[in-house]
Amino acid sequence: MISSLSPQPLIKPNTATTLSPIPHVQNQRFKLASHVCPSELLSIRKRPGSACAATTQHRRYLLFPAEEEEEEREVKFTSDAPALAEGLQREPMPRHVAVIMDGNRRWAHLRGLPVRSGYEAGVKSLKTLVELCCKWGIRVLTVFAFSSDNWFRPEVEVEFLMSLLETGVKEEKESFIRERIRISVIGDTSKLPKRLEELVINVVETTKNNTRFQLIVAVSYSGQYDLVQACQRIAMKVKDGLIEPNDVSESLIEQELETTCTEFPYPDLLIRTSGELRISNFMLWQLAYTELFFSQSLWPDFGEAEFLEALKSFQQRCRHYGK
Repeated sequence: MISSLSPQPLIKPNTATTLSPIPHVQNQRFKLASHVCPSELLSIRKRPGSACAATTQHRRYLLFPAEEEEEEREVKFTSDAPALAEGLQREPMPRHVAVIMDGNRRWAHLRGLPVRSGYEAGVKSLKTLVELCCKWGIRVLTVFAFSSDNWFRPEVEVEFLMSLLETGVKEEKESFIRERIRISVIGDTSKLPKRLEELVINVVETTKNNTRFQLIVAVSYSGQYDLVQACQRIAMKVKDGLIEPNDVSESLIEQELETTCTEFPYPDLLIRTSGELRISNFMLWQLAYTELFFSQSLWPDFGEAEFLEALKSFQQRCRHYGK
């Protein structure tokens, strides 16, 4: 959840950094038929008299065409590169981290507090995580704030969560603009209260050109919903004669998923808190090659030490992408 419990900004001031592109895996080619290497940034070459062509072998929807002319990019860390915590390496650093923020209610129950106190405490953990992502050079953070199934929770709890989200967006909007954070929202936002839906649309539009960091908030979202809406869009294109049934491919489906809002639609690392060992209908397509980390900490207790543990675990793994 995005919210603010105090006047403190979402991330500390004077922490802005200049980030160079950080390839997840250098000098390696992947031969998958149509599935792009998770977090692979496509570079574009322009040829006189012709359309842009991707310099990788994978064709996909390009939301952020790269401006560089060269095929390969060299990683050059300058004095402005983000400072890392002890034991953390610059490579491999996940570009995109996704988090299932679980355990707010249990945290409150264990302390004899009302459920709302757990969610409010969880907001602090989210602020810490956003700050650390900016500090350590992670480019995208996706958080599972409210699932499609959460609508079936007690009405008073749902109303509080909607209020918490609305308050947070209002109070943090200026912080997002100041810190150059782009906000994107995925999920069926038509189910949100009208005032909140309009507020979400506004903050997404206002921050769409921010490039330092992207926070994607999944609200009224499920992985099944994402796939169904993608299939519906494709079916309409077939019906309208824009494409043939044989044109349907992995690449085409990827173009219709809601994660086309980001350069890096495939999370490199998924973190779930509270010790539960499941993904709960979250980003089912996008997690195909994602590394999973399950933390025993309840979400309000998840801080720098726990995030560092997850990143260190990620950096010790060898990713094969099914090969």
